[in-house]
Amino acid sequence: MAQKIIVTIGREFGTGGRRVAVELAEMLNIKLYDRTLLKQFEERYHLTSEEIDRIKAQKKSWWTDFNLFYSQRHVWKESPAGVSEETITSERLYQDEEFLLRTLAEQESCVILGRTGFHIFRDMPNAFKVFLVADKATRRDRVARRLNINEGSADALINKVDEARENFTKTFSGKSRYDVRNYDLVLNVRDLEPKDVARFIADCIRQRQQ
Repeated sequence: MAQKIIVTIGREFGTGGRRVAVELAEMLNIKLYDRTLLKQFEERYHLTSEEIDRIKAQKKSWWTDFNLFYSQRHVWKESPAGVSEETITSERLYQDEEFLLRTLAEQESCVILGRTGFHIFRDMPNAFKVFLVADKATRRDRVARRLNINEGSADALINKVDEARENFTKTFSGKSRYDVRNYDLVLNVRDLEPKDVARFIADCIRQRQQ
């Protein structure tokens, strides 16, 4: 890639957004950051925005530690127990996560899944903001097959997760994630495989960099 890029991916539940993010990061040979990774990293190193600033001021190699931590992890998968996306009510926790994301993105190109990335990087000219959508039937079928549940349970889970993500977004960005003005690309992924979606996004990014 000719220049550093930040790709943010928001998605409706059941669109395969996590798999798209994994495929895209691999295609572009850049890191993928999501909620699970950030939480584990913060817990391991007890990081807050003040702590990051303190470490950087002391010229300690926090970036080396992060790269080591990242390299030791396998590609994560979204489990049924982890899809609730509960709303974090602490403004301080969100601010620390936002600070960490912006600090990580200063270092190198990355893909950021969820976490109101479109809002956090709204002022970054090198950010490419994506939102993935699909019709309810397509999402219901994907969720039912992936989690091995019936269509009724899949439908209820989709409604729950979509509502939680919208509430999270409105709480911390003051915007609806369904507002297309937040993004550079809104893509209906019906009948598309995650790898094909990732390839299309990668092509869009390369064309914009030309």
